Amino acid sequence: MAKRKTKFVCQSCGYETPKWMGKCPGCQQWNTLVEEVEATKHARGNWTRHQTTAQKPQKLANIQLQEEPRVKTQMQELNRVLGGGVVPGSLVLIGGDPGIGKSTLLLQVSQQLAAEKVDVLYISGEESIKQTKLRADRLGVVSDSLYVLSETNMLDIANQIDQLDPGFVVIDSIQTVFKEEVTSAPGSVSQVRECTSELLRIAKQKHIPIFIVGHVTKEGSIAGPRLLEHMVDAVLYFEGERHHTFRIVRGVKNRFGSTNEMGIFEMKEKGLVEVLNPSEVFLEERSRGVAGATVVASMEGTRPVLVEIQSLISPTSFGNPRRMATGIDHNRVPLLMAVLEKRVGLMLQNQDAYVKVAGGVKLDEPAIDLAVAISIASSFRDKPPQMDDVLVGEVGLTGEVRRVSRIEQRIQEAAKLGFKRAIIPAKNMEGWTPPNQIELIGVRSVQEAIQATLGN
Repeated sequence: MAKRKTKFVCQSCGYETPKWMGKCPGCQQWNTLVEEVEATKHARGNWTRHQTTAQKPQKLANIQLQEEPRVKTQMQELNRVLGGGVVPGSLVLIGGDPGIGKSTLLLQVSQQLAAEKVDVLYISGEESIKQTKLRADRLGVVSDSLYVLSETNMLDIANQIDQLDPGFVVIDSIQTVFKEEVTSAPGSVSQVRECTSELLRIAKQKHIPIFIVGHVTKEGSIAGPRLLEHMVDAVLYFEGERHHTFRIVRGVKNRFGSTNEMGIFEMKEKGLVEVLNPSEVFLEERSRGVAGATVVASMEGTRPVLVEIQSLISPTSFGNPRRMATGIDHNRVPLLMAVLEKRVGLMLQNQDAYVKVAGGVKLDEPAIDLAVAISIASSFRDKPPQMDDVLVGEVGLTGEVRRVSRIEQRIQEAAKLGFKRAIIPAKNMEGWTPPNQIELIGVRSVQEAIQATLGN
C-alpha cells in the first residue's frame, strides 16, 4: 500500500510546505498551517484526451465581438455596482460580516429575477430548507420560479444544476461546500479553491451567473486564499454596522465595470430598501452652528455624495496627544494637522484630535483633505463655519490646495441640495460654467480657505 503524501497548507494565504511551521512564511501569520492529504494526480491518458478536445487558438483580428445582454435586477444600486446588471456566465463573490444581510440581499435579488420568469436556484449550505422558508416569508419572497436546496456536496450541487438548468444560482456559502476527492475539511484552502474552480467551470460552460457568499475574517478580508478573489469575475463587499440600518455594497474587483461604485441600502423589517439619494440621508441629521462640522462633496465612482465631517480638538491630558479617525485613513489626520501647524500657525502639538465621517461611510479620496483641515481648524478655534458651505480640495504638504477631478458633478450635487457657497481649488475654476444658485470661491492655500470659511 502506497504511503499517503501529506502537506501543510496555510489557511490564510494558501502557502504550501512539506513540514509544519509555527509561522507562515507567506503571510507571516501564526498557527495557520494545517495538514492536508495531497490529491491524486489525473492519469496521463485522461490528460491527453482532454488536450485533444481543447479549443484551437484564433487570430485576434478574426474574433467577432457580441454585446452581452445584462440581466437587470430591480435594485438600481446593485446594478450600478455590478456595472449595469448581472452578466450571464459571470461568477460573483460577495463578502461581509456575519449578520450584515448577505443572505437577505441575495434572497431578494432571487425573488426579483424569479418574478421575470427566470428559474433561480438558491443553495444554502448553512441553513435548512425550512429556515430559508422562514426568512423568505419574513421578506415576502414567494415565487414558483425560485427553487431552494440545502446541500454541501459539490457533486450533488453540480448534478442539480444540470437537471434544473436554472438561469441564476446562489451559493450560500462557499465555505460550507466540499468535494469528496479533496481530503481536507470544508472551508479549508484546498476545498474552497477546488469548489470555486468547479463553479467557475459551470458558470462559463452553461452561461449561468453564479453568486457565491464568502465569510470574512476578523481583519475584514474574505476568508480563504487570495486566489479566490482572483478566480471570480467580481468581488463585492457588503459593509456596515450591525447596530445601524445603513448598508453599503462596494465593488473591489469587477471585470465588467468600474470598481469605484458604491450602492447604499437601508435595512428594514421587510428587508433591504435602496437609498437613491444618499447625500440627503447623510446630511439629514447634520450639526447646525457647531464648530468642527464641515461638508465635503466626495465622488464614489460616478456618483457624487455629500457627507459631513466632524472634528473634536481638545487639550491633551497625556504626554503624547491622541489622533483618532473613523471613516478616513487615520494617517491622514496627523499629516493635515502638521500642515496646519507649520503653514497656518495653529498650535496643535498638545491637542487631542478626533475626526469622524458621519453616517458610517468610508472616504479615501484626496479631495476630502480640505474639508478635514477646515473641520480641525474650526474645532480648534471654536468657531463654526457657515451652514451653506461645501468644501472640495486636496491639500499638499506645502499648504497648497490642489486640483480635483469631476468638479462639475460635485458642485451640481451641492447646488441641488441647497448649498450657497463652494470653496474649491483655484485651478478648478476654469473651463466650465457653474450653476447660478451657488457661489464658487477659488483658493490656492489652506490659509486662504480658512479665511474664506472662518474669517481671520
